[in-house]
Amino acid sequence: MANLNKVLPELEALYKDIHAHPELSMQETRTAGITADWLRKAGYEVTAGVGKTGVVGLLRNGEGPTVMLRADMDALPIAEDTGLDYASVVTVKGADGKAVPVGHMCGHDMHVAWLVGATTLLAQVREAWKGTLMAVFQPGEETAEGARAMIDDGLLDRFPRPDVTLGQHVMVGPAGFVAGSAGPITSAADSLQIRLFGRGAHGSMPQASIDPVVMAATVVLRLQTVVSREVAATDAAVLTVGVLHAGTKENVIPDEALIKLNVRTFDAGVRTHVLAAIERILNAEAEASGAPRKPEITSLDNYPLNVNDGAASLRVADAFRSYFSPERVRHTGPAPASEDFGCFGTAWQVPSVFWFVGGTDPKTYADAKAAGRLNELPVNHSPKFAPVLHPTIETGVAALVVGALAWLKAT
Repeated sequence: MANLNKVLPELEALYKDIHAHPELSMQETRTAGITADWLRKAGYEVTAGVGKTGVVGLLRNGEGPTVMLRADMDALPIAEDTGLDYASVVTVKGADGKAVPVGHMCGHDMHVAWLVGATTLLAQVREAWKGTLMAVFQPGEETAEGARAMIDDGLLDRFPRPDVTLGQHVMVGPAGFVAGSAGPITSAADSLQIRLFGRGAHGSMPQASIDPVVMAATVVLRLQTVVSREVAATDAAVLTVGVLHAGTKENVIPDEALIKLNVRTFDAGVRTHVLAAIERILNAEAEASGAPRKPEITSLDNYPLNVNDGAASLRVADAFRSYFSPERVRHTGPAPASEDFGCFGTAWQVPSVFWFVGGTDPKTYADAKAAGRLNELPVNHSPKFAPVLHPTIETGVAALVVGALAWLKAT
């Protein structure tokens, strides 16, 4: 870690550059090119275009374990509202031809900077460890496409099987701190699109209609009871309706209504029950409304439950406490956020460990906590989400280095 301060200005510049030039899922060509250049400069064998825009770097350094470190690269279709002088003003054309704003409002730009920093530092001290380091810069995490695309593109056959896969995510929390736990660490997630069918009519003659707006409104309210009345208090689930769209004019009852929703669960049985309850409620409401046909339910994406291996998590936590001090290493329960990182460990059938790194100014976080206003801090996917640069960059780089060295053989 002695060289961290030397590379820190370059990492800060890299972070700001990527932040200002975000790219949507599976379109990360510029970011992938930058990471590939960094890896080549550091002496890695580089393979680009894995799973379309993914990048894999290998640094073989004698006999020893293989450690995979992963960072995701994609941004979100969100207009940034941080006021930063390096804020994104990027827009691209969406599938409908309309302009779509793009912003790194989840922190994947920070993840890229962290992994670039860690791979650079480990390459500079090859005399201190033995083994193989595998850096994976993954596309398409926000759409649950990227990990699977890299695996489908031969990741398991083209590259060495790691002994462990390690990853991390910047989150709301005091900068300079890391947090994690064994067992489930991020939730399974299912996103659904639902079309409700009615019969359109003039707004003045509702008797001639089967109103999908009323149907949709009733469905949205009823869906809230799935978690509050059908999931035990000792279990956990989140059901959020993020899109409700119907009609084009105030005096026209439309033919259809569209709902998009997202479900987060931490248990396979709970997930099965919640998804079945959603379908039951939709069909029952359509039947009660006299709808001409059943609702159409389409899966948009799904993320697996991300489970940290017990022994590997303890190994990482011990290494963190030795480096950061115990006070800066916190235990956290599973987060309702979702990740496709776990796909790598599952596919290779090796242990995986995923943890969180705080990105909030420590004083801001402490003041908000004291005032009972933590929920007012901008979270991931907020237009105002903006991790503080320091010590967030240093902490994330150090966490990846220390985590990797917990496996790589010391010399």
